Amino acid sequence: MQPGTYTLLVSLSEPATVEFGAAGIYDLDAGWYAYTGSAFGAGGLKRVERHREVAAGEREARHWHVDYLLGHPTATVDAVYVTEEADVECETARRLADDAEPVAGLGASDCDCKTHLAYASERDAIETVASACHDRRWRE
Repeated sequence: MQPGTYTLLVSLSEPATVEFGAAGIYDLDAGWYAYTGSAFGAGGLKRVERHREVAAGEREARHWHVDYLLGHPTATVDAVYVTEEADVECETARRLADDAEPVAGLGASDCDCKTHLAYASERDAIETVASACHDRRWRE
């Protein structure tokens, strides 16, 4: 599978308290979350399938901050946007944080971004940015 950058649009159907490993406990509002990550290592964008497996309850291991959110029973991956062969991770995360509410300290341990997870009460607020930052929507 090709390497690239992705943004997951995650629906959280009710408020939740989620422990994000060493990052700590966060009280999250119901609504929409956008997580932006990159997949330039082995397997490339196959990482998206791994995240979907966590969200579906088919995989228990939590490797990235977003996995803790995806493992919550009221969280679902609604859509994924991707850009193959290009690193637009931080640019996308910053635009999402500017246009939505940043969830500080999550998903950005290897860069100087405030976060790679953003929240919006309405889907359109984050989907518009995600679709503008990426080449295409992931095949469903």
